[in-house]
Amino acid sequence: MTNAQWFLLVGVLLLVMGLTPTLLKRAPFTAAIIYLAVGLLVGPSALNLFHFNPLKESALLEALTEVAVLISLFSAGVKMPAPFKFTRWRTPILLATVSMSITVAMMATFAVYVLGLPWGAGILLGAILAPTDPVLATDVQIRHPGDRDQLRFTLTCEAGMNDGSAFPFVMLGLGLLGLHEIGDFGMRWVLIDVFWATGAGIAIGVLAGVALAHLSSKLRRSLEPHRLLDDFLGLGLIGIVYGVTVMLNAWGFLAVFFAAVALRQTELKLAKMPALPLDVPQPIETCATPIPASTAPEALATVSEGSLVFKEPLERLSELVLVLLVGGMLFLTSWSWQAVALAMFLFLVARPVSVFIGLLGTGTVWRIRSMTGWFGVRGIGSLYYLMFAIQHGLPEPLALRLIELTLIVVALSILVHGISVKPLMGYFWRRGAERVTEH
Repeated sequence: MTNAQWFLLVGVLLLVMGLTPTLLKRAPFTAAIIYLAVGLLVGPSALNLFHFNPLKESALLEALTEVAVLISLFSAGVKMPAPFKFTRWRTPILLATVSMSITVAMMATFAVYVLGLPWGAGILLGAILAPTDPVLATDVQIRHPGDRDQLRFTLTCEAGMNDGSAFPFVMLGLGLLGLHEIGDFGMRWVLIDVFWATGAGIAIGVLAGVALAHLSSKLRRSLEPHRLLDDFLGLGLIGIVYGVTVMLNAWGFLAVFFAAVALRQTELKLAKMPALPLDVPQPIETCATPIPASTAPEALATVSEGSLVFKEPLERLSELVLVLLVGGMLFLTSWSWQAVALAMFLFLVARPVSVFIGLLGTGTVWRIRSMTGWFGVRGIGSLYYLMFAIQHGLPEPLALRLIELTLIVVALSILVHGISVKPLMGYFWRRGAERVTEH
């Protein structure tokens, strides 16, 4: 396809999505299914108008998926309810650590004994497919900063953390393949890739988020208030935190998510403070002509909420482009029994079992456990890890094998989760309302 044809295709899709939001909201499937269907139609599976080669374009695709995941992680972080309570965060933390580890182990075992891959490749494949996706799972994630739904909070928080907690397993798989230094008996991997990279990533993110919250609050509360560009501040925070963290060999995805969480939590705490000292007189103009609260939102403005206005359209645009590319990467021959079996094992065995084990003893109700076990959506994050591995020297035959397996898992996740999300979530909320009524 020429550049003009690409502009035409994307433009038509954007117009259709922009003109039919009400119809799409009522439709029994998600928008990602439409993007995937269009990609399959114009790609090599049908009309063959274009083919995006992920092996040759791995550097470009890594950059595109990296940006998409970062924006989505930031959006997820600033929607986290406040105040922070460990009792509420315990469930997603267990999912992002214990359940993540179990999923990687189960997927690696399946890859070795069923697909015939070496252990290094099996662990790498498990790490690629284990994290749930913050980009494609918007229908089961927190919708706005005031959303208190426990299921959506759990899935959003898990997706925000496990895109970073999967990195140590990616590096372990690369190490076993001879593409990354893990040290004698794996000690370098444990000390650097697990403890240092994880702890430093979280610390950098928290410090940066708190610092920006205090700086923006101070500027807004000064005697001569400053008008701030919240969207630029949000993007700037993402760029600085991610850049610094990666330069220090820590996990940037974790840092960006926790920077957003810390920004949101700190801003809400600072918002409870009086805007000006009581002994500071109001300007004469303000006393003579008081400004209605509805026309002066600056006093309540926060970077976290203001930046969402810009981030959510970017999320939707990145979802459209990347899912369209997924369809353009797939051939009919890509649908091997091994790839489909891998996807079914992940959706029906590895994910539910890992969630059940990870949440043992937490007291999480069975309705939330079952829904969490099913809605482990795979997507853009998996594509990023795959491209990351290819850029680190993955041999071409193995890279082609992992590309085929990953693309089919992502495509099937878009289909099966995209079709089931609305009816199952509707049933979940109705049952919850019925239980409240009964009590």
